[in-house]
Amino acid sequence: MKSTNIRIEDVTFRFEDHHYRTPIKFGGTALDRVTMLDVEVTVSTLSGQSARGFGSMPMGNVWSFPSKAISYDQTLAAMKTVVTRVAEITRTCKEVGHPIDITWALEHNYLRAAAEVSAQLKLAEPIPTLCTLVCASPFDAALHDAFGKVHGLNCYHTYGLDFMNHDLGYFLGDAFRGETLDRYIDREPKAKMPLYHLVGALDPLEDTDIAKRLNDGLPESLGEWIKTDGLTHLKIKLNGDNIDWDVERVAGVDRVAERTQAERGVKQWYYSLDFNEKCPNVQYLLEFLQRVQTSRPDGFARIQYIEQPTARDLKANRHNVMHEAAKVRPVVIDESLIDLESIMLARAMGYTGVALKACKGQSQSLMLAAAARKFGMFLCVQDLTCPGASLIHSAGLAAHVPGVAAIESNARQYCPAANTPWAKTHPGIFIVTDGTFATGTLTGLGLGAV
Repeated sequence: MKSTNIRIEDVTFRFEDHHYRTPIKFGGTALDRVTMLDVEVTVSTLSGQSARGFGSMPMGNVWSFPSKAISYDQTLAAMKTVVTRVAEITRTCKEVGHPIDITWALEHNYLRAAAEVSAQLKLAEPIPTLCTLVCASPFDAALHDAFGKVHGLNCYHTYGLDFMNHDLGYFLGDAFRGETLDRYIDREPKAKMPLYHLVGALDPLEDTDIAKRLNDGLPESLGEWIKTDGLTHLKIKLNGDNIDWDVERVAGVDRVAERTQAERGVKQWYYSLDFNEKCPNVQYLLEFLQRVQTSRPDGFARIQYIEQPTARDLKANRHNVMHEAAKVRPVVIDESLIDLESIMLARAMGYTGVALKACKGQSQSLMLAAAARKFGMFLCVQDLTCPGASLIHSAGLAAHVPGVAAIESNARQYCPAANTPWAKTHPGIFIVTDGTFATGTLTGLGLGAV
């Protein structure tokens, strides 16, 4: 037993609702609101020192619990019930150890509780594992935050064997025996990182696409966003069920970006493509890529990676292998990524990268980042339209994982009011002018948010 180990003393949580400035469409659903979950966890060391940690995350029910049989309000209510159960499980936890030890020990209890909630509420579909991870993620974040604070350190300084009780083999199996997490995670953040700006399926590209201007002081067309924030990385949301629309959407984005970047004197910029698992098969993706390459060869060259093109249930869709598509560009799993088994299956199916997300848990994300790095996979970090502390958490993850090239930040577009209180304390993260985040400032205690 290390003297640095902690135990949980208390847990509190609260929900906070925000309306979006403008709707965001993904997975075929237009969303205009978000419910945030804020968590505080008080911990103590074996020597009696105590600290309180903070974690925050959007509930993200449309993304983590998509359903045609259950309404938005029902999936959100189910998640809130799971949160109540997770809070009680965490509060009564007797485990003593590092935050990763504690979360690893509790996760199966969280999943069992979610199954019980599904039965209790008589849900038409069971609560997915991904959804449970989202519910638990701010509790895990608060644990890491508290652990860093109680030891007077940034949490990324606590992932070596001077603080951790086990090597990676304990969590990830014999292939990682004798290896430590700090081998794969940087102690210090990158000085700055590019921002990946989301081009949603409903977002106007040109001024002529704007039916009625909001006139709220923020950019409204893609060209305005590029100029205002100095953007060099654009994430393009696609439908996956209309190849003509998808090809033209990429072409339209490329036309606007090409014109605007020429005005700015910028010669190099990048795209990522997100189908939100809506492509019916890999043949759709291959035809799409061929058509983009034919119609916009320079735009095609700017594509950095492709995210989750087909259904998230890899086991049920073993026929949708990505070997040929991955020869063209890295193809990453996002919704499919829930554990080490999903990485192994994805690799066997031809996927070459993973999308890490803070909403799946700090502990989970760090372990999967280590596995992905060991296997030489492409890495990116994406958010869940995360505002405030949840964006700082996500940015910190991206800045400390080697190989991650950019940070996604959607809340500044769709939910800027939730970011306002944070701009004074973290201007490098919430005030963007040159297309980058000043991540070198993320060196505070714990996760560095508060």
